[in-house]
Amino acid sequence: MKFTDQFRFVRQNMKKNKTRLFMTVLATAMGCSFLIVLASVGFGLQKSIVDKVVGDRMVTAIDIYGIEASNRIDQQIGDKNIDYLRSVEHVKTVTYRNYIQQSIQVTVDGTEASASATINVDFNAEQKAGFSLSAGRLPAASNEVVIGYNIRQSPDAKPSDEPPAAKAWIGKSIKLQGSQFDKDGKETKKTFEATIVGVTEKPTREWKTDSAVYIGNELLKEIEAFTATQWGAQRIPSKGKDASVEEPPGLQDPRNYNQVQVIADGVNHVKGIAEEIRKQGYYSHSIADELKQVNLVFLIMKIGLGFIGTIAVLIASIGIFNTMTMAVTERAQDIGIMKAIGAHPSSIRRIFLLESSMIGLLGACIGTIVAYIVSAAVNLGLPIVIQSFMNEKVPEDFRFSWIPPYLALTACAISLIVALLSGSRPAKKATRVDVLRALRRDV
Repeated sequence: MKFTDQFRFVRQNMKKNKTRLFMTVLATAMGCSFLIVLASVGFGLQKSIVDKVVGDRMVTAIDIYGIEASNRIDQQIGDKNIDYLRSVEHVKTVTYRNYIQQSIQVTVDGTEASASATINVDFNAEQKAGFSLSAGRLPAASNEVVIGYNIRQSPDAKPSDEPPAAKAWIGKSIKLQGSQFDKDGKETKKTFEATIVGVTEKPTREWKTDSAVYIGNELLKEIEAFTATQWGAQRIPSKGKDASVEEPPGLQDPRNYNQVQVIADGVNHVKGIAEEIRKQGYYSHSIADELKQVNLVFLIMKIGLGFIGTIAVLIASIGIFNTMTMAVTERAQDIGIMKAIGAHPSSIRRIFLLESSMIGLLGACIGTIVAYIVSAAVNLGLPIVIQSFMNEKVPEDFRFSWIPPYLALTACAISLIVALLSGSRPAKKATRVDVLRALRRDV
């Protein structure tokens, strides 16, 4: 028999028992849909919780704490170390944050600001790393700065209190007043003017505040030119100075950097970069190392949910087995006729396997469509339910359920395999039907 003839025979017989076929396909569709929806919860939570973080600087960053050395000075990160770290393959940029080593008086339009610190950063590197701003932009000129989100907050206010909007200061002039002592203890002050162009992002932790002023390398050079020391450090007057107190590093001394971060160009390169720099003796840490454990948890959850969903498909296979067994019994005469005219047993087996596979595929297709509808409904309706009953707002891009294409294809493949296995025994039974008994059955 040709395949087209076999397909036509299967289609005609499926039309004869529409009710039974409908119930079998429905059971298969429910099992397949249940499998996809359950597994999609694991995929959705991982995508919302983990994958969202993966693209964030927090995961692509590698914190550098120092380098292995015999003394404390050589353990610190210097210019040569920064150059080396930038040369490592797949490193997007290297950032650092160093505090100005004195209390800088900050005023904006004549109003004193409660700035906690003045921090030097490389804005070109920070732009590549993804410096987060709540308003404004990053500096493009030497006399431009960025201020912290909480810089206008009163020192007596609670950390949880929302501070006055710092973005109101964007475009305003800011004055930074520093000082230096000479050998006789005489203090000299100097004011550096700049323009506020951006405001940092709101700290994610309630107890944390950001009231710093971030300055670039050009403004740092002006401050260091005035103090004649690194990072604007103040000298200690000679009178009454303790002999154990060291002089701050001068501009000609080797420069050391703090809070150094290596930013990878992708989370998949973080491990390789970390291993490479560790071989060179650098002390480092990345949250990506801890993220492996989180991914393992989600993997176990997805496997567990998928296993439960597969059980539903296996339960549906009982219906397919029952349907195919009854089909063999009801079509015994047709099988006898096919055998009488010379049909090969493999052709008869193929007919019933084709019918069971069609049931499985039809149920898988319907189940997949239903799963996508349910997934969309969950993502749309569950945030509304949570907000209504729990008074908690879910992030707009949070997805409780996500169905990647390979999940739908895997579910369809499982349904097809289960359908073929369910129909294999009835198909084998069909090849053993006795011709004479089948032909005189209705006589």
